Amino acid sequence: MEKKPLHEHGGMHLYRHETMWFLKCVRGRMRFKAILFDLDGTLLDTLADLANSMNTVLANNGFPVFPVRRYRYFVGEGMENLVRKTLPAEHRDTEHVDRCLAGMRDEYDRHWGDTTRPYDGIPEMLANLKKAGMTLAVLSNKPHMYTLQMIAHYFGDDIFTAVAGLRPDVPRKPDPRAALQIAHDFGVPPHDIAYVGDTAIDMETAVRAGMYPIGVLWGFRDADELLAHGAKTLLHSPHELMRVIG
Repeated sequence: MEKKPLHEHGGMHLYRHETMWFLKCVRGRMRFKAILFDLDGTLLDTLADLANSMNTVLANNGFPVFPVRRYRYFVGEGMENLVRKTLPAEHRDTEHVDRCLAGMRDEYDRHWGDTTRPYDGIPEMLANLKKAGMTLAVLSNKPHMYTLQMIAHYFGDDIFTAVAGLRPDVPRKPDPRAALQIAHDFGVPPHDIAYVGDTAIDMETAVRAGMYPIGVLWGFRDADELLAHGAKTLLHSPHELMRVIG
């Protein structure tokens, strides 16, 4: 069945969630009640610590290692998928994956804070959003334990109202259920929430949840990927977010 637009404006066909976003924009800036953030590549530059930890595990098991830059396309879908992607194709059986996943957890436990830092401007941006009364949350495919530890370590306990990593009983992004649960817990309709991230998975999560997808260009992926998967706004630096959300 053909999907019929609810409204037209200037030749644009607007569907229900798009209409809500358009009405927010007519005076020049978006108006949101809450913002969800991805973690790796959005708030924190975690790439080197992830790459170095995984490379140590690969080397210890006699497998080839990769340059840090290659990990931009390995991370984002959870730690088990990181292990699968970096193992040679002929060694992606359950035994090798389980052994290397256990090794990665052990290695990353000891090294997640070696070089990881917030991107420039992130702490100031979060402080300004909080001061403006915005409700903030984190939704990541990083294991829940690491997500909690890293948010507490780098940002403290008073910035984010909710922090959620990957848990056994919740499907990983881009499944929208975790994002929708946060919206429900906040009592905020999805169309009043912006989702900020740096990968296709983040943009797809936002689209599927009916949230507004904002892509960041300081992270792991490029503008083409973000736009192709639904980004409606791209940010070059964190301070631009305040101007977007109003």
